[in-house]
Amino acid sequence: MSTTTIQPATEPAGTGPKRDPRSFVTADVWDRQIALLVRDHPFDTVMAERLFGQAVAYLITAIEKWGQKLEIGCGPLVDIAVHGFILDTRNYREFCDQQFGRFLDHVPAIAFKYDGSVERTAHVIEDNGFAVDWPLWKADFSKCTPCHPGSNCH
Repeated sequence: MSTTTIQPATEPAGTGPKRDPRSFVTADVWDRQIALLVRDHPFDTVMAERLFGQAVAYLITAIEKWGQKLEIGCGPLVDIAVHGFILDTRNYREFCDQQFGRFLDHVPAIAFKYDGSVERTAHVIEDNGFAVDWPLWKADFSKCTPCHPGSNCH
């Protein structure tokens, strides 16, 4: 089995402390998601942690920006960790209840759009106080998100 490696960000992290994605889930949930990503994909634990951290930062941003119709969505690489979390329904439901007060539905559009929404999403996440692992996002800048126009998305 081969592993997928994308080098960690080397760009400046910006000013001020960044929000820690780990603080939004229990240690048990974090460890379980990393184990599932390693089990189901060609990732080592370092890559799995990077992906899940970005997935949590994306989900928290989607929750906190809900109602603004920003049409945010992650690209296929980070989406692997988002979907893995959603499939672990008990833990995802508890996360949504704790962070949002209700279940955060995932309703992607059928057609993908190539409109820069992945790059915009990374900037929204950064503006929301999270460190963005730019190489993970830049890998999909030319790709797309299936967020449908005018939606809150996720």
